[in-house]
Order: sequence, then C-alpha cells, then structure tokens
Amino acid sequence: MAAPGRATRRLTHAHGAGRTGLGRLIELTAAHSAGDALITVALAGALLFRLPVGQARGQVALYLLITMVPFAVVAPFVGPVLDHLRSGRRYIMAGTLLARGLLCWGMAGAVHSSDAVTLFPSALAVLVLSKAYNVSRAAIMPSVLPADIPLVTANSRVALFALVAAGAGAGASSGLTALIGPDWVLRLTMPLFLLAGVFAVRLPRHVDAPDLEAADEDEEPASRWRTMVTMGRVVTEAMTANAAVRVQSGFLVFFLLFLVQDGHLRGMDQKLSLGLLAAAAGVGGLGGAAVGSWTRSRSPHLTVLATLAVATVTTIAAAFLFDIWTAAVVSLVGAFAQGLGKLALDAIVQREIGEEVRSSTFGVVETLLQIAWVLGGLLGLVMSLYVGGPAAFAVVSAGLAVSFGWLLALRRRRLEAAPS
Repeated sequence: MAAPGRATRRLTHAHGAGRTGLGRLIELTAAHSAGDALITVALAGALLFRLPVGQARGQVALYLLITMVPFAVVAPFVGPVLDHLRSGRRYIMAGTLLARGLLCWGMAGAVHSSDAVTLFPSALAVLVLSKAYNVSRAAIMPSVLPADIPLVTANSRVALFALVAAGAGAGASSGLTALIGPDWVLRLTMPLFLLAGVFAVRLPRHVDAPDLEAADEDEEPASRWRTMVTMGRVVTEAMTANAAVRVQSGFLVFFLLFLVQDGHLRGMDQKLSLGLLAAAAGVGGLGGAAVGSWTRSRSPHLTVLATLAVATVTTIAAAFLFDIWTAAVVSLVGAFAQGLGKLALDAIVQREIGEEVRSSTFGVVETLLQIAWVLGGLLGLVMSLYVGGPAAFAVVSAGLAVSFGWLLALRRRRLEAAPS
C-alpha cells in the first residue's frame, strides 16, 4: 500500500502543486468524491433499482424535481455566505465534510427502518453540503494555482483524481451494498468524511482570504446581487454552452435508461446494455478530465464552444444511425463534452470574476447547470414514453445546433464590438 500511496502523492504534488497546496486540495476532493459516490450508490440501491419500471418512472421524476431544491438553496444563500466568510474557507470546507459524516450515520438508521421522513431531508442536506464544498473548492483554486499551470489544467487535475476516486467509491459501494446492505455502507462512509474534515483544516493558510471590508458589508444587498448576476458576456456564453450540454446529458441518462428497460433498444442483453452505456459515460468523463489536464490551452472559451460542437455533431449522427453502439458513442462524447466544458467554464469564472463575489457566482452557475440537467432528464423521461430513439435524438440535436449557432453569433458580435 505504501508504494501506490507514494506514487499517488507524486502525481498530485507534481509541477509545484505540493508547494502551493493544490496537491492537498486534489487529495481532499478525491476523498469528497469517493464519499459522495458511496452515498449515491447506497441510496440508489435502497430506493430506486428495486422498483418495477412503471413505478421507477414516478420515483425518478420526483427525484429530479427534488434535486433542484439544494441548488435553489446554494445560489441565494450559500454562495453569499461563503463570500462573506472568506477568512474561514478551510473551516467551511471541513464543516461540509464533517456534517456529511454525521448525516451518513443518521441516513443508515433511516434506511434500516425505512424512515422516509428522516431519509429524504438528510439526503437533501447531503446534496446541499456537497455543493457548498464544490463552490468553496472552485473559489479557492486561484489561490493554490502554481505559476506554470493554467487554470483549466489545474481544474482538470482535480477533476481527474475526483472521477477516479468516485469510480472506485461507486464500485466499492455496489459490491458492499450487495454483501452487507446499504445501511452499513452508509455507516462505513462516516469515518471517511470525518477524516477528510480533519484534513481540510490542514490546507495551507493562504487559501483563506481576508473578509469583506466594513464598507463592502454596508453595501446594499441589491447592489451585491447585481454584481453577482452581471457576470459578463464571456461567462454568460460559456455558461449557456455548458447548459446546452447538460440538457443533453440529463436527456441521455434517463431516456436511454428507460429505453433499455422497456426493451426498445435491442442488440444485447438488458444488463449488458446498461453496463455498456454506463462504462461509455465513465470513460468519456475521465477522457474529458485527462484532456483538460494535458492541455496547455489558455483559451477556455474556445474549449467550451468546441465541446458543444462535438456533442452536437455526434448527436446528429446518432439520430440517423441509432442503435446501442451509437447510443454508447453519444454517451461517451456527451460525458467528455460535459466534463471538459465544465472545467473550462470554471477557469473562465475564476479568471473573469472578482474574488469578492466568486463563490456567489459559482453558486449561480451550479444552480443553472443543475436546472438544465433536470430539464433534460424530464425531457428524456417523457420522450421515452412516446417516441423512439431517432426522433428523440433529432429533437435534442436540433436544440444543440440552435444553441451552437446562437453562441457563435454572440461571440462574433462581442469580438466585433471589442476595442481593437
């Protein structure tokens, strides 16, 4: 175990990341992602996948609507609070981890006794705390950035290790859930979060920025909200492109899931089909993080547009050549575009938005992207009832193409209006 640990430490601390604190942040985020994956798979095994298809559709629709609640909380409340408490970012991140550890123990008891009254509020709290961690992590990235690493590369390195850790956590949770039950998986997840909370406090002190000056705190709330929401054309364009890709992602997850379960996507066994689609999405997500980690591009806005273009072309092709294999290719490319596009968007926000409202801006971004994903999921859920794969993919590809064309026009007008 010592040799793999030393090798991982060398990777996370490479290129000056150990000196600035980026290496510790990567390791902490990997633990955060592994814990989230353990919880997600355990709860999915307890709540969703034991139901028949018809009943599962209703549960999934309810789940999609419920997932919007944490993000509606993150934007108006958590983001501004994090901006006001910038001198305690390490302790805020530690608090989100420690609280999730305690909630795991409570959810384990609720799963064991089938206590939905306790389970659903606890699960919502876990989602809110997870997003609060992500917002804080994204906001402190510039303060741990080594001099010779671009923001996209640093974000990608964090995402790559987080995805690997999440994959390991999901695999472990799946096996453990079958062996010992979801309640014990949740109990075993508690010490992971508690230990991660302790390590969060040990992040370098320079990740904590001075709190807002008194003059800023006397500023009218409406003025601060205008500052936060007025993100500029570059950020707005990048966020719109990511939202389009998120709609496609949500659509693919639920449309293909129910298409396979209803027996309308033939070509192989149902379980093999679901496994193929999940594996393709996982490989695509890892590919997006890896490409972002290797690239030295300093034009994240072009990266965002390129990811939308690739997702659009692939979806159009799948509308004409629809089967299980093209669906797998679209899942792979869609996950790749979502991962790389979000990394580039994070870099744009970190570069374009001032530190005084950066957490609030990330809260808004996370909220809007989640709403886009939920809308895509609901679209896929409804379409799986009424239309086949080619027609549904044609609708989605048309929406992606319109979004891409509109963003190109906006970019051209912005560049023409810019001073030479």
